[in-house]
Amino acid sequence: MTTRPHERDVSSLKGRTVSVQEILDLFEVRVRDHRTVHRISQALTDAGLTTLPDFAVCGLRSTVDVVPLAAVPAQRTPADTDDEADATDEALPSHVLPQRLLLGDIPSARRGVVSVGPGTPLSQTTFLMRTKGLAQVPVTTGMAQVHGVVTWGSVAKMYEAGKAATLDNAMEKDSLPVADARQEFFAALPVIREHGYLLVRGDDGCLSGIVTAADVTDRFEGAARPFFIVGEIESLLRRCLGAALDAEAIKAVQTNKKPEHRTGQVSDLMFGDYLRLLDGDQTKQSFAERADRNWEALKWPNMPREQFVGLLKRVKDIRNRIAHFDEKPLPPEMIDELTTFAKVLRAFAS
Repeated sequence: MTTRPHERDVSSLKGRTVSVQEILDLFEVRVRDHRTVHRISQALTDAGLTTLPDFAVCGLRSTVDVVPLAAVPAQRTPADTDDEADATDEALPSHVLPQRLLLGDIPSARRGVVSVGPGTPLSQTTFLMRTKGLAQVPVTTGMAQVHGVVTWGSVAKMYEAGKAATLDNAMEKDSLPVADARQEFFAALPVIREHGYLLVRGDDGCLSGIVTAADVTDRFEGAARPFFIVGEIESLLRRCLGAALDAEAIKAVQTNKKPEHRTGQVSDLMFGDYLRLLDGDQTKQSFAERADRNWEALKWPNMPREQFVGLLKRVKDIRNRIAHFDEKPLPPEMIDELTTFAKVLRAFAS
C-alpha cells in the first residue's frame, strides 16, 4: 500500500537530486506498479513537482532531479479520467523501458564474492568449489587486490602442463575479466562470452560480485519471457475479437481517440480496450451493455465469462508491472498466470 507523506515532505524534494529508492521510501513503496506510480506522480504533481528523468522508468539506484512542473512544459499531469489512466497504463514501449542497464543491475553483481587468500592450499580451494557449486573462485587480499582466479579450466591446464598442484600454478593471472558495477551491461557481454564470467567491483573498488554466463541467461529469461507471453496473449485476443466483432464494436471502445481517428481495427486496440469490449460489470453502463453483446458474438458457450474477465484483468495488471520497469523479475506465480491464460486462449483461438 502506498502511504502519502505530508505535503511539506514532498515539497522538500524540490531542487534536489535523489535516488529513485529515496522517493519510494518516502511513500513507503516496495514495488513500483501502475497504481503506486500513479499515486506518487499525483502527489508530486499536487506539490507542483516532477522528476527528470521519470522516476518510473529508472533503476532503483539511479538518481533523478526533482524540478518544478512548470519547468517541463511537455509534462502531462496524471490522468483524471478512466480513459486517460488506461492510456497511461498502455505506454509499454520506448519511454517506459529502462534507458540503461548497468552491470550493477544484475543481482549477482552485488551479491558478494566467495574468495580465498593467496596462501590457501589448492585442495581446500577446489573442495570449496565443489561443495558450493562454484565454477570460479578469486584469489584476493581484502577483496580489493585480485591476484588471480581459480577455475576448473585453469586447474585442468595446470595438470596438463605437468605443474605442481599449487594455488599459484592453478590461477588464471593474465587479462583477468574485471569491470566496474557502473559499466553498461551490454558493453560487457563480449567479455562474459569469452571468459564465461566477469568480476565486478563496487563503488568502493572492492569486489562486489561475479556475473557469469548463467546469470545472463537467467536474467534475460526472467525479463524476456513475460514480454513474449504477453505478446502472444495480445495476438490471440486480437485474432478472437477480430473474427467475431465488427468495426463499430471496435470503434465504440476507442474513446482515447477523436471520432475521426477511430479506425475500428482490432490491431489498433490497447490492452484496456479488451476489457471494455468484454467486461459486463464495468462502471459505464453503455460499455457494459455493449460488452454483453460482444461476448455473445464470440460464441464461447463453454467459457465461464466471469473467470475469463478476471484472468484478463490480472494479465492487464501484470502487463502494467512489466511496463513500469522493475529491476526484480516477475514472481513465478505471475508468469504461471500469464502462461495459463495463454493456454486458455490458444484452445479457443484454434
